[in-house]
Amino acid sequence: MTRLLRILQWGDGTLPVGAFSFSNGLESALQTGIVQDAASLKRFVQGVAWQSAGLDGVALLHAHRVALVGELPPLLAVDQALMIRRVGQEQRQMLTRMGKKLTELGERLLPHPLQTQWLASIRDGRTAGSFPVSAGMLFALLGVAEDEAFAVHHYGVVSMMLGAALRLMKVDHYSTQRIAFELHDEVDEIYRQKATCALDDMASFSPVFDVLVAHHEQATVRMFMN
Repeated sequence: MTRLLRILQWGDGTLPVGAFSFSNGLESALQTGIVQDAASLKRFVQGVAWQSAGLDGVALLHAHRVALVGELPPLLAVDQALMIRRVGQEQRQMLTRMGKKLTELGERLLPHPLQTQWLASIRDGRTAGSFPVSAGMLFALLGVAEDEAFAVHHYGVVSMMLGAALRLMKVDHYSTQRIAFELHDEVDEIYRQKATCALDDMASFSPVFDVLVAHHEQATVRMFMN
């Protein structure tokens, strides 16, 4: 039960790492008309979840695996591999801000030599400290299996965007919870496809999403940082 509670605690959407400040491209999707209603919202969130799995999800899995070995250099390599593939200033900002906050929280609640070294590397600029890599390391230290850590990542992407949707568009809690319920059915297949990806295979072809990220950076009116 304690292990389950740890998963629930660190996967909670209200965890104070700043996820509420970002919409992950949804704000621009609404402004440009790509998302207009619950049906198009589901399609957009679904697309982003798969896109994120090919980048952040793969990075999280590799970070989890190298953290079990307990060595810092491979962890830094995973972080670098992810950050050179992430397009857009705001996307990079989202990953690094949330990653640092998560690590600082983890260091206070779960002191560990690897996490201490990781946080020091972030603070002295040796690594960006992305959220997926920080999360992968933390879940490994917590004794959470990699598939469960991947599921938490999937939940986080979906819940972040649906939470933003409630503040950005005319959609109610029933609709967003139905979308979440249905999209969670896909996590086993997403994990099956991404679990065997090598670090060099980490990639995502999502031009519409990349354009929306760029659009948001130039928007004069916006509610979210991203």
